[in-house]
Amino acid sequence: MSLTFPKDFIWGAASAAHQVEGAYNIDGKGPGIWDALVEGHVKNNETGYQACDHYHRYKEDVALMKEMGLKAYRFSISWPRVMPEKGKVNEQGLMFYKNLVNELVQAGIEPMVTLYHWNMPMWVYEEGGWHEDAIIDYFAEYTEVVVKALSDKVSHWMTLNEPACFIGNGYVMGNHAPFENNMTDVYALPAFTAKISRPVLLAHGRAVQVIREHAILPPKIGVALNGTLIEPTDDSPEALEIAKAKMFSDMALFGTFSWWADPMVLGRIPEPMKDIISDEELQIINQPLDFLGYNCYTTSNFDEWMPDHDPIYPGMPRTAMGWTITPNALYWAMKFFYERYQLPMIVTENGMTNVDFVALDGKVYDQPRIEFLKYYLSGLHKATAEGVPVIGYMYWSIMDNFEWAEGYDPRFGLIYVDYRTMERTRKESSYWYEEVCRTNTLPL
Repeated sequence: MSLTFPKDFIWGAASAAHQVEGAYNIDGKGPGIWDALVEGHVKNNETGYQACDHYHRYKEDVALMKEMGLKAYRFSISWPRVMPEKGKVNEQGLMFYKNLVNELVQAGIEPMVTLYHWNMPMWVYEEGGWHEDAIIDYFAEYTEVVVKALSDKVSHWMTLNEPACFIGNGYVMGNHAPFENNMTDVYALPAFTAKISRPVLLAHGRAVQVIREHAILPPKIGVALNGTLIEPTDDSPEALEIAKAKMFSDMALFGTFSWWADPMVLGRIPEPMKDIISDEELQIINQPLDFLGYNCYTTSNFDEWMPDHDPIYPGMPRTAMGWTITPNALYWAMKFFYERYQLPMIVTENGMTNVDFVALDGKVYDQPRIEFLKYYLSGLHKATAEGVPVIGYMYWSIMDNFEWAEGYDPRFGLIYVDYRTMERTRKESSYWYEEVCRTNTLPL
């Protein structure tokens, strides 16, 4: 049995610059917050200084993507590599991305660019980072540089990746760069979250304007968001409304999809931000978008809002990173977000960590990842069968990489990376996924 996806569905994989590139201080790259501030904050005192050495091995990596039949590759631009100092453009850094894009296009792979995936230049941080309005202009300037350099071959653009994560982890809880903990006064959190979210939203809006003004190819613009996904207990109207009410609540602050998407798409300001965002600013934020991206890994289907359920049932299946495996996640995500925002959707991240190792025969047997994908993609197919316009699916990640504060232990990749030698080995899941990419069908 197999399930066929819509014609022209885009199958791909994703990465982020700091997680794969390495080469953190060569060819003119300046320090970013994930370079300069990580000491004492990452497991095993690891860093992304070398990562997967994708900076030097991108041709090999693109060749593997082509071999796998990928139709698209979502990657991010390193802001510190492109603009290492205030007002300075690093042409060598830009050339890396030009070469990468050329390599992808020659391989028949659509480049999808994310402008900000968490590693801001230190000079931007030292001028206030997301605390200050200055970053809005700095991000617009950076966006213009990148768009002018790459938009002759790039049409898909994402402004930001997971603001809920880089604000929540970076500026609220302090476990991601720049490692600022503001949890000391929980009563002040709504006001603090609102204030620091405002420049993020304005930077997004300005970036969309800049892309539309300067893009050479007709641009398709979106954003890659995450946020709590609540799975209803059943299909009844009552259960659906309970799930959506919790999921789209303003009082969940930065942790919801709607905290970011409502002002971006609907022109609706969440309650805690109403006094600090003017009508003129909302016009900047509320720019027309071509799609919405969602980074989806699990649901909160056993959340505390259901009083007759324990938060987690005994033996609930989990990935090697401890994240719960909830096969209906992609179905509910695409359904709920399309109903609310009426924009085509892209799964910009989805995947799992597994205990992967190279066997004596040289292969990496990761059957749990294959089973994970069968379940999750079945849910995605159900959404498309019900008419939800899903453009594509980007597996996270193309290869094992530096997983932020967790270091190198979690392995999400379709490709195994030996961090001692940098040797790449395709996992068995990559051969299974190759068949999906080439046939546009899901074998069950």
